[in-house]
Amino acid sequence: MLFECGEGTQRQMMRYGVSFALSEIFFTHFHADHFLGVIGLIRTLGLQGRPEPLLLYGPKGAKKVLGEAMKLGVERVPFPVEITELKPEETIKKDGYELGAFATEHGGGSIGYALREFERRGRFDVEKAKAAGIPEGPLWGKIAKGEMPGPEGVVGPPRPGRIVVFTGDTRPSASTIDAARGADLLIHEATFGEEEKERAKETGHSTAKEAAQVALAAGVRKLMMCHVSARYSMSADELVREAREVFPNASVAKDGMEVDVPFADL
Repeated sequence: MLFECGEGTQRQMMRYGVSFALSEIFFTHFHADHFLGVIGLIRTLGLQGRPEPLLLYGPKGAKKVLGEAMKLGVERVPFPVEITELKPEETIKKDGYELGAFATEHGGGSIGYALREFERRGRFDVEKAKAAGIPEGPLWGKIAKGEMPGPEGVVGPPRPGRIVVFTGDTRPSASTIDAARGADLLIHEATFGEEEKERAKETGHSTAKEAAQVALAAGVRKLMMCHVSARYSMSADELVREAREVFPNASVAKDGMEVDVPFADL
């Protein structure tokens, strides 16, 4: 799964050893720097002899924009490419999780995505199983997996899955707060610092402080800021400082960074 596909995406994938065996790409909007990279990526996948279909998702206009992009620089796409347009509040169900679109404020019907894992079974209580006289062995495994019923209390209540929310480019908005409520990780753009908050408004972007305010209002566990201006390429310490004054668990993403998202009950 890949969110966005800018002009440098393929280069970054190669640099950091990210597999090209992806099956889905999700676009938040269709400014050139967020989707033109799909042209070269599809060409590369074709040269590798890929047989599996590639699924592309995006807001209204995806079929027209991405359909035209397929014709640029690609003589013939040798594998199926399926394009789906998503409306805000529309949800796609997958194996073990669902991905929901929500409205953002960047113009042109832009959207963000909230990935929500389904509930997990409760924990198997070994002591209660022993107290209930259940012999240790295969029965424990079957009860723990839900393959057969067990005495009340041996398996605890369902445990929540993880929630990861990706905003794409946006101004702070109520819809983002609603989508991110209780998220384990919020990936929110923070293009500018507070000294350029007027420019952020004019261009449909957010400041680091505004991203932190969204995180605080939504009650998320961790904020990861992205899409920072090139002026902070040497150091984003200023953005981190401004964000942490509002929301302490805030950081700025870097190329190649891996972020662990633990379960809330661990």
